[in-house]
Amino acid sequence: MKLQFDRNLEYQQKAIASIVDLFRGQTPMQTNFTVSAYMGQVGLFDSANGIGNRLELDEEEILENLQEIQLRNGLPQTKTLKAGNYDFDVEMETGTGKTYVYIRTILELHKNYGFSKFIIVVPSLAIKEGVYKSLQITGEHFKDLYDNVIYNYFIYDSSNLEQVRSFAVSNNIEIMVINIDAFRRSFTDPTKETKANIIHRTNDRLNGMKPIELIQETRPFVIIDEPQSVDTTPKSKEAIKSLNPLCTLRYSATHVEKHNLVYKLDAVDSYNLELVKQIEVAGFATKD
Repeated sequence: MKLQFDRNLEYQQKAIASIVDLFRGQTPMQTNFTVSAYMGQVGLFDSANGIGNRLELDEEEILENLQEIQLRNGLPQTKTLKAGNYDFDVEMETGTGKTYVYIRTILELHKNYGFSKFIIVVPSLAIKEGVYKSLQITGEHFKDLYDNVIYNYFIYDSSNLEQVRSFAVSNNIEIMVINIDAFRRSFTDPTKETKANIIHRTNDRLNGMKPIELIQETRPFVIIDEPQSVDTTPKSKEAIKSLNPLCTLRYSATHVEKHNLVYKLDAVDSYNLELVKQIEVAGFATKD
């Protein structure tokens, strides 16, 4: 059975445009770097060109775009934006298609600006599997919508680091889905490296590089699903920073920490649009 998705839901289109328009004025471009890999013979390594995202807009241009988006969406205006610290919030009520929205946003960012490296960070194994399933079931829909564009997606697996190398060197859209616990433990002290997540350890098959270093070179867009459960501790914040994101997008119905809000679809909006059912709370009485 082929699932049908409505491509024209206005509130989803607005959420997508609110992120895409942040980069209005950006021309498609990429950055290149060298990636080496062990070929199984002593002293022999294979080199390939890595491909990463590249941003030509400065903070003033992005701030101007941000303020225009906030104005049209009736949101408080951001006054200043620090260069390299691009964090944006999308608030969407549970059940309104948040995952669909950020997957389609990925494809729109590629279509408009050529951005190709994306990492979806999730708080739990259950959500990780749910996101992966969403990528699977929307595949035909998005290929119809985006002219059969090729995009690869995978769940990060510390026992299959070749996927990380492929993520770095691929010319296509690459989407990595990863649990925060897979890269939260990091140490700068080499004597304690065995206690770090594998992603932070040097690897002979990567010519002595750490997998995280390949990821950093790509300057990925980092999408955080349910940030209130992902990056609210010092260690998790450090972990997100270790990805070297070009931009961080946070999607949730309940943002605990506020950043630059670009779109809001709260419970009242969702009810008025008949996207969710009304929740009735039983009354109560007090006794003297």
